[in-house]
Amino acid sequence: MPPPDYLFIGLMSGTSLDGVDGVLAAFPAAPSFPAEPTRILASAYIPFPADLRADLMALQAPGDNEIHREALAANALARRYAECVAQLLAASGIAAGAVRALGVHGQTIRHRPELGYTRQAGNPALLAELAGIDVIADFRSRDIAAGGQGAPLVPAFHQAVFGRPGETRVVANVGGIGNISVLSEDGKVIGFDTGPGNVLMDGWIARHRGESYDKEGAWAASGQPVPALLDAMLAEPFLALPPPKSTGRDLFHMDWLAGKLALCSGLAPADVQATLAAFTATSLATAIHAHAPAATAVYVCGGGAYNWYLMGLLRDALAIRDQPAKVESTEALGVAPNHVEALAFAWLALRHVEHKAGNLPAVTGAAGLRILGALYPA
Repeated sequence: MPPPDYLFIGLMSGTSLDGVDGVLAAFPAAPSFPAEPTRILASAYIPFPADLRADLMALQAPGDNEIHREALAANALARRYAECVAQLLAASGIAAGAVRALGVHGQTIRHRPELGYTRQAGNPALLAELAGIDVIADFRSRDIAAGGQGAPLVPAFHQAVFGRPGETRVVANVGGIGNISVLSEDGKVIGFDTGPGNVLMDGWIARHRGESYDKEGAWAASGQPVPALLDAMLAEPFLALPPPKSTGRDLFHMDWLAGKLALCSGLAPADVQATLAAFTATSLATAIHAHAPAATAVYVCGGGAYNWYLMGLLRDALAIRDQPAKVESTEALGVAPNHVEALAFAWLALRHVEHKAGNLPAVTGAAGLRILGALYPA
């Protein structure tokens, strides 16, 4: 067992608004960058209740009494985070005092780096009080203050844990939003948001079937992609922007989808779902073709890794290359797809405690390396 100072918890609740994933991770006693392999000692998942999910969804757009509503939602989130921490400690048999710190992303309600800000709800002060563990939060603001996008932050972690000298790999995170990390054989890293991941698919199936997500992509697989609708989606200007770039629900939301559907009337809902899956797969594959032509493997994490239909579309989209990259989930690298981002924020908390940079300026566009996050002592 590593010394207690190198036990960290990571908590992540993403754009899909489904709940919080947590891991308790053991890092080497003398971590370096890139880091040595880590061990996950425990994992937990706490779903959001329907009322909290609705409150968070409402905060994605301007509305009345936002400050009050956000504060109440932040308190509710902190309690869910604390519940996740308690489950991690109980499952591992480790006391709170043995954990050096916990890194928590918070729930993004606005992400406007072009205006110089990002907002993640969560009340880390309350979480520190409830958990009895030092909390590191607000990881994105420092990068934005340095002129960066504040996202994606996970490529540095991907390189530390998944990078291999002499091999170009891509890690594709398909959460609510899709993003890729290109881990080049020479050690260089680029990363950026590619467009929607699951956010539009989740919204569409919720509207038509009352389900929070398309399990294994079964509903999408029952339909057929509509070329005209797909072309309209792929014309979105964001996709053509060069990196660094990031996006979120501020752009890709159900009103955005409604605008595209207005161009193609009378479509079967299952065909729209199939087209949304094709949109995610095509935008990911296009980015990989453009920025990682030498990649030998694409490792997928996030909820999209469990969508077999989407994974098949991604394999097909990448198969047109002379030397197609294999497409697998990060399970092949020893980390379950739904644990990767939580582990990333445990690692970012470690970087903060070690007083080391957590961003990559080549990825975010920041003026330089920065120590990320703010400390809330227990």
